[in-house]
Amino acid sequence: MKSFFGIVLLVISFLGPNLSEIRKNFIQASETKEIAEKLYNTLENITKESKPILVAYKGAASTLKAKHSKGVKQKKSFFKEGAGYLDFSIEKASENIEIRCLRLSVQEHSPKVLKYKKNIAEDKQFLIDNFQKTTDTAVKKFVKDYVLQSSLFDATEKKLF
Repeated sequence: MKSFFGIVLLVISFLGPNLSEIRKNFIQASETKEIAEKLYNTLENITKESKPILVAYKGAASTLKAKHSKGVKQKKSFFKEGAGYLDFSIEKASENIEIRCLRLSVQEHSPKVLKYKKNIAEDKQFLIDNFQKTTDTAVKKFVKDYVLQSSLFDATEKKLF
């Protein structure tokens, strides 16, 4: 019986975090410290060897943890860690629209003092150019929902989504 539960736990650990749950929590984590913490903890065991999309969410979660942290040093540390994971995931999967959307979202909402805004135009254009090619409906909804609330896109551009 113990070996059965051991096998179940092993299978669950290989499956990794639930991506649809991560997406949902990411959207809510910007406004809620508790959800940001939950998202960060969910992705705690993700490493750079994990799937690039999970690495990107870990990076985004770290930047959200920075937003809700106390003290400049702690905020800067979490943000720098998160930006590093995001950029790494783009190096590994530069054609992934969801990863580009995550980085764009983080860049849009990052304070100017952190100087993490250099890829805004590139990522925005990538979303415009590749949205219609996306076949995954969950990803498409995630990107569209982001674009429609973003101040980076004008009314004409939003109609493309």
